[in-house]
Amino acid sequence: MPRTPSRRRNTTAARVRTPAPAPAPARAPEPVPHPPGPEPAGAPEQRWWRARRWLPWLALPVCLAVGSLTGGTYGALRTPQYTATAYVIVVPEGKSEPSTALGFAQTYGRTATQLAVLGDAPVWAGVPVRTLRASVRAETSPDAPMIALTASSPLPDRAADMANAVSRALIINANVTHRDTHVRVVQFSRAIPPTEPASPSALVTALVGACAGGLLGGLALLVRHPERPRSTAGGAPVPGPATSADVRGRR
Repeated sequence: MPRTPSRRRNTTAARVRTPAPAPAPARAPEPVPHPPGPEPAGAPEQRWWRARRWLPWLALPVCLAVGSLTGGTYGALRTPQYTATAYVIVVPEGKSEPSTALGFAQTYGRTATQLAVLGDAPVWAGVPVRTLRASVRAETSPDAPMIALTASSPLPDRAADMANAVSRALIINANVTHRDTHVRVVQFSRAIPPTEPASPSALVTALVGACAGGLLGGLALLVRHPERPRSTAGGAPVPGPATSADVRGRR
């Protein structure tokens, strides 16, 4: 049977209403890599000045580390020193006044390590005279007629022997003339071998070195930095104002 006109019109309308497919989006062209161009003038100098601003701030931690390491190394490698002290006292005799004993105590303290006073002290201590004089020091008090003889040595027993030897020699030498001076020197206390060294430990020397390094680093930060030079590559220099003499010359 022949098709009806109405069905044909519907088919034609359906064909017209069908949307056309959307076109595919165009792909963007890939960027072509360009070779690196020449570096602008003054760029290395700018980088150098930019990095130089932070260099002074590194001085403080670096100095702290170096000072602490140096102090700790010095304290660890240094030979420990032991000190021992013997005390002698000057007492007046007869009608002598206490001020006389105080004056002689000052005198004996100044001459305690002289060769004429030491006598046989190097033999009793078992060390040379030079070592004995360099290792023993005498101290006096302005308020009491007492003399402290302190000896230093890497060995604790030797330090005690040197202090006792010098005090014994001082007592013998001073009492020879006690009838003329009207004072006598007697032993107040003997020196005993120390149990701990008197020199600072490695921790203490490290702290001292760190303090010294921090001080140097702080002083380095206080130094005025040089100003950054101005670059003249961007343009020609601007001429200064003309003076009256130049204006008259041009006329």
